[in-house]
Amino acid sequence: MGDLTPAASLDLRGISCPLTFVKTKIALDRLPRGTTLEVLLDSGEPSESVPRTCRESGDEVLELGPWEAGVVRMVVVRPV
Repeated sequence: MGDLTPAASLDLRGISCPLTFVKTKIALDRLPRGTTLEVLLDSGEPSESVPRTCRESGDEVLELGPWEAGVVRMVVVRPV
């Protein structure tokens, strides 16, 4: 599951793009800068597009990898 213990968690399994990114950004906006957010995404398009779009918008993806069958775990932070 990884080494980072996130401050908040968001389960987006079963949610399709672009709603996955929208929900991720809303969750990040509600957290103080520098706070980590764990996001669970379905493998495939969500697990490829959400991390890429987060990076493009200035957020830092600290961890990205398999969590369970068909699910990817991402830990992301909005820099201070």
